[in-house]
Amino acid sequence: MSELSLFYAQNAACDATEDYVVSLRFKDQEGKAVAWKLRSMNEDENQECRKAATRKIKGKNGVYTSEIEPNDYMAKLMTSSVVHPDLKNAELQRSYNVLGAEALLRKMLLPGEFAALGERVQALNGFGTDMNELVDDVKN
Repeated sequence: MSELSLFYAQNAACDATEDYVVSLRFKDQEGKAVAWKLRSMNEDENQECRKAATRKIKGKNGVYTSEIEPNDYMAKLMTSSVVHPDLKNAELQRSYNVLGAEALLRKMLLPGEFAALGERVQALNGFGTDMNELVDDVKN
């Protein structure tokens, strides 16, 4: 196998998925905390989230600049990474009296839970992985 073939699509690790307990408030029939299923995404999906969170801001002399709204971007990144529960489910949204996955997530979770989910999603998608640490790991 050539070294280049190591980078072929069929040799790349598949999208990562994991179960993560976001909140102890959601319990099954036995009283155990229910884990949410999270997945990693590719850069194309990340760009879609970034683009959807970008706004045009009018500046001096009528010149518009693009600006990413960080809270919207994080909410879109999080909802794109959550596989279960289905945040796009209309019945689930109705139960919280909201419309849209991002609004649902904000309504479902306490601020600390929302922040913890955000950190976990970022880690799952490779944010926060220090490249210097990866280089050191490869060397060892």
